Amino acid sequence: MVAGNWKMYTTSGEGAVLVQDIAEELERELDDDAIDVVVCPPFTGIKAVSTVIELDHLNMGLGAQDMFWEAEGAFTGAVSARMLTELRCTHVIVGHSERREFFGETDETVNKKVRAVFAAGMTPIMCCGETLATRDALETDSFIRAQVMAGAAGLSAEEAARLVIAYEPIWAIGSGRTPTPESANDVTRAIRATIGAMYGPPAAMQVRVLYGGSVKPENASMFFSEPDIDGALVGGAALKADSFSAIAKAACGK
Repeated sequence: MVAGNWKMYTTSGEGAVLVQDIAEELERELDDDAIDVVVCPPFTGIKAVSTVIELDHLNMGLGAQDMFWEAEGAFTGAVSARMLTELRCTHVIVGHSERREFFGETDETVNKKVRAVFAAGMTPIMCCGETLATRDALETDSFIRAQVMAGAAGLSAEEAARLVIAYEPIWAIGSGRTPTPESANDVTRAIRATIGAMYGPPAAMQVRVLYGGSVKPENASMFFSEPDIDGALVGGAALKADSFSAIAKAACGK
């Protein structure tokens, strides 16, 4: 899986053009069952991007960048699952570090959102990641395991198997710095083992674990070659059709 997180970039019209450009770049690869491509525009662009995907019959998933766990109510500024499914969203990013840092997301609220996304028939892309201070203190493994255990609590084994987890070291997001592929794989392996301890070996084998954090065409294939990395959650490079498609092609081994 290669998912593009457009963050707070692109207007509705710009998003429609971007997804068309991505589809043109990936015309052959989008028919390849070996890869799932997902684009996650801002809320204001979901309708336009959804329309392009539907009318052009694109083999592409559509994701939202967040979702509230309640079905409806007096929650000003929030967006519910029903609003997203009506727009044909298939995925929702949950617990991104920027949501945690700027909007007060906690492991508890992440878990509520994960369960609500599943209940609505969509797939959560649950994010986890450590700060540089945590990494320097050699506490990455225990920190990530705790995040995963809290965020994925209370699922069925079938849901755990469908879960997508994105490991995004906070210190690498948008910084141009990345861990070595081997060290990123060590963390993704620990994530998979945590799911296995919670829900059994079949769930551990089926859960998708992505890497995110300054992924670009120049380094994507190195991460994809690692055995426990199943794809990427792409930030800045997802905003350009040629760079995003190059990452997707690298995931296909092309």
